[in-house]
Amino acid sequence: MEHRRPFVLECCVLFLSLNSLVFRASEGQLLPVVDDQGDSTTSYRLGTYIVHVKKPEGALVLTRHELKQWHESFLPNTTLDSGKPRLIYSYREVISGFAAKLTPEEVTAMRSMEGVVYARLEATHRIATTHTPQFLGLSETGRTWDSGNKGEGVVIGVLDSGIWPHASFGDDGMPAPPPKFQGSCSDSSGVICNNKIVGARGFLEGEECIAIDHHGHGTHVAGIAAGNFVEGAEVLGMAAGTASGIAPKAHLSIYKVCYDDVDCPDSDILAAIDQAIVDRVDILSMSLGLSNAPRYYYEDVVQLGSLTALHHGIVPVTTAGNGGPTFNTLHHDAPWVLTVGATSTDRRIRAKVKLGNGEEFAGESAYQPDSFDSSIMRSIVHPEEDHCSAESLKTIDVRDKIVLCSAGGTEEVEKGKAVSEAGGAAVIIMNRKQDGYTTRAEAHDLPVSHLSYEDGSKVLAYFNSQKSSSTATIIFGGTVFEQRPSPAVASFSSRGPNNGNILKPDVLAPGVNILAPWPFMVGPDASATPSNPTFNMISGTSMAAPHVAGITALIKNRHPNWSPSAIHSAIITSAKDTDSDGNFIIDEHTNEAANVFAVGAGQVNPSGALDPGLVYEIDPATYPKYLCSLGYTTEMVEIMWHESVHCETEEHINPWDLNYPSISVVLSPGEVIKVRRTVKRVDESAEIYRAKVTAPPGIAVELSKQELQFSESEKEDNFDIDISITSLDKTSKHYGRGKIEWDSGTHVVTTPIAVEIAF
Repeated sequence: MEHRRPFVLECCVLFLSLNSLVFRASEGQLLPVVDDQGDSTTSYRLGTYIVHVKKPEGALVLTRHELKQWHESFLPNTTLDSGKPRLIYSYREVISGFAAKLTPEEVTAMRSMEGVVYARLEATHRIATTHTPQFLGLSETGRTWDSGNKGEGVVIGVLDSGIWPHASFGDDGMPAPPPKFQGSCSDSSGVICNNKIVGARGFLEGEECIAIDHHGHGTHVAGIAAGNFVEGAEVLGMAAGTASGIAPKAHLSIYKVCYDDVDCPDSDILAAIDQAIVDRVDILSMSLGLSNAPRYYYEDVVQLGSLTALHHGIVPVTTAGNGGPTFNTLHHDAPWVLTVGATSTDRRIRAKVKLGNGEEFAGESAYQPDSFDSSIMRSIVHPEEDHCSAESLKTIDVRDKIVLCSAGGTEEVEKGKAVSEAGGAAVIIMNRKQDGYTTRAEAHDLPVSHLSYEDGSKVLAYFNSQKSSSTATIIFGGTVFEQRPSPAVASFSSRGPNNGNILKPDVLAPGVNILAPWPFMVGPDASATPSNPTFNMISGTSMAAPHVAGITALIKNRHPNWSPSAIHSAIITSAKDTDSDGNFIIDEHTNEAANVFAVGAGQVNPSGALDPGLVYEIDPATYPKYLCSLGYTTEMVEIMWHESVHCETEEHINPWDLNYPSISVVLSPGEVIKVRRTVKRVDESAEIYRAKVTAPPGIAVELSKQELQFSESEKEDNFDIDISITSLDKTSKHYGRGKIEWDSGTHVVTTPIAVEIAF
């Protein structure tokens, strides 16, 4: 991420953890305490461990002090040799357990203690507009906002790098927060609450820290979800207009969990979710990802904490990840979270490359200085190490030349800085094959054009044929709209299939070149003091998820009593799998139709999600049965469920038997998979829905009924689906996409189908 500010010491107040009943666990052999700075007598150092324990028998409700003492009873003692407390967090809601400083040997001994279920070393997550509200069909004169619904009365909890005091978070026209909300801006947060920001806390290793954003990511994400209206928003003069979030009148509660170059420790994330549950937020927006998707749901604290949040009526929204275009790279694939992939929009910030042979290629850049003379054709150079590190530029003369740089390796903005410092005139960034056609309009320090892989390859071929006689220039075209095809899946957006046979991502949302609030200036004057509110354009599934969090707030405003799974269903079944021209959404990796595991249900459709007609609801009590069917042990399920579960005797249900809004199956030749779905009418009028089936190639999808009839008194109906292979071509792809559409003439309820063939 570009334009980082130096990390500052932000924690100032010892976390007021729970401080008189003493509950003792049976003790196991524990080894001597090792100081957290290391000890010459051992090769081990302390680490932060997440420890899951059973609730004490006979205790109905423990005070915070009692809970802390119960958790401390599992530790060798309460303090380290350094005098620091071992116990970092005593979790009350999110899990039954705690976070503490322990050595591996101490953890091994602890596992033999009665009441200990599981312990693991914490992992670290990483953080993964003026136009997008209109692109999604939201505007002052549009159906959704014009109806008086801008998210009023809904609180979105944002777990990220904090928030910066910005005009987007002013409370002009904002109602007071709902009475049920129990959060606040802590004294140590450094944030002053108003009717927009209604809560703010920072979490770092058991200490309360300031929640001010010194990175930018958290501010950007919060602005996308619920930033208020700000006129005159722009980035270096580009993409100018009135900025707002998707739910501009929703409230924000900020939980800072990411520090020091955007590391986001597990223990802090769990503490933030724990607090968000106590605060009674309505939605959790978590643009957080892991380097590698974990094998089990309980190893990912975002999914682990989300299941508990769901029990409290909170809707968790998170990212698919930025590991695309490779398959099986998707994060956060549990059925109880809304998982969002990223698309491009129809807006481009044009920076055209013109070569000496007359060829022209359309690229992008947010920095378009008037001082750059596009009429001058400059020599092209290409460093051997084509990621354009500062070191690689020392071996060639780049002064007043245009430098060819490959995308990837380092931040694109950093490449431009290196070239600028070496005296270069401009940069052409060429996508790698994996980057495909996704280009970025970033706030560079010098003239830049970011080209697709296809166009960049042509530029490189021209250079290789002409060498020292090759020339080029960059011609700026400003902001243009209605570009096609749009939307399209960003090449970086992570894809399934996932490990639990649930179709993910659930939906797509804008995530390329998204304009939103930013704490400081960008571009060549980044160190200057801003005189107006500052904005930036960045890309990632981090930007896509808060779009859906904002849409969720609009739904929650319109339908305050809907369950999280009903909201989940409304968003999935109303999504569109076609672009603005009616063609199936393409993948910018290849510029061909996107695979079902890249597109999920399709692009979010706010107006459709607000009035879906029918919804698929899931009884949370079915989740343990689902987890047991995946091969989870009783202990694994108890980590997540917090209650006694016996997988040996528990009824198992297949992933496709969850009443999920999409269907994903793995088929073998000769096999017939039977699926049942139950739908609930949420519209007041009596309707008849008629089925239209689009089966994947070579697959039969047969319904038990072709009509669903709802009178004013009838609220639910169900139908069965038989899925089987009709023809098999082992030379073709082993997966396919289809869908079932229930059309009443007023509503269309779409159930996506993904089929994998097991040869």
